[in-house]
Amino acid sequence: MKKYGVIMAGGGGTRFWPLSRKKTPKQLLNLSGRDLMINETIERLSYTVDTADIFIVTNEEQAEQMKTATGRKISPDHILSEPSARNTAACIGYAAAEILKKYGDGIMVITPSDAYIKDTAVFTRTLTMAVKAAEEKNKLVTIGITPTFPATGYGYIRFDKEQMDEAKTVKEFKEKPDEKTAEKYLETGDCLWNSGMFIWKASVILDAFRILAPDIYEDLEKIGSAVNTEKADSVLREVYPQIRRISVDYAIMEPSAEKGEVLVIPGEFGWNDVGSWDMMSALHGCDDQGNIAVGDAVMINTTNSILYSSGRLISAVGVDNLVVVETEDAVMVCRKDKAQDVKMIVDRLQMNGREEFL
Repeated sequence: MKKYGVIMAGGGGTRFWPLSRKKTPKQLLNLSGRDLMINETIERLSYTVDTADIFIVTNEEQAEQMKTATGRKISPDHILSEPSARNTAACIGYAAAEILKKYGDGIMVITPSDAYIKDTAVFTRTLTMAVKAAEEKNKLVTIGITPTFPATGYGYIRFDKEQMDEAKTVKEFKEKPDEKTAEKYLETGDCLWNSGMFIWKASVILDAFRILAPDIYEDLEKIGSAVNTEKADSVLREVYPQIRRISVDYAIMEPSAEKGEVLVIPGEFGWNDVGSWDMMSALHGCDDQGNIAVGDAVMINTTNSILYSSGRLISAVGVDNLVVVETEDAVMVCRKDKAQDVKMIVDRLQMNGREEFL
């Protein structure tokens, strides 16, 4: 069965402010020193899906930059532009409706645009197993990450660990836990981190919308019916902003798991979602004092800190557990253990009408 790659790239990456902005969010940044995150994602996915069959779903503010950033590796008509942000249910449903109407049914291999994966070969083998399971079993398949520490920043997937099959039946999805609960999850051995990667037939996910979220399905049907017509753009702009804002996890995955319709394949390929500045250690090695320096930075008697310079020299003396980020128009300083709260700066700037910094 034909395979289609779908890269979700509509996020704002607010936890990476001030480097990440509306028009140049995290997925359009080179955080690793090798390439833009979106291009690294395309390259990894190309081992499973032909580049000609990869789609990117992004918001219309980023669509032109996305075409330029990807060096036209992705066909312009495969960069799907969202008129407004409606979360992952709408994003995935839109891609499924477009693919089914234009190209026919096939296996959708859906990944975020901004994760780091260390071992591409193991990742590719895992996706191959997932594609096989989705094709043969007509179920919703996801990739779970074998946890290496009691993370409180990820959701968890509880699965049937007694099953011998590569694809295990999901029992339930768990919200982000506190540290004690996360420790219990690790002890049980039947919980995985939720990676946000999904594999299924376009027809299967749309059928799940029809049954579990009929209001969203009705909107997707309108969008799908207009594909390949002169009204396609106007219908998209009219209908898309009205789609209920909800994640695919809440709308589809959780209720489907209750019915035994979700499978998970455990993955061990060095995954990290690089969601905030404190996760830069996934991309860059630390020095003997636990520091990471990117760009023109000097550290003296400094420990467990991250300094990121976009141009000007930045320096730190006698500090611990800090993140310092310099860009042309802003400087951000926070405690490393508060890196998740950087998005609050973006919220405050938005509230105060400081659009020039967004």
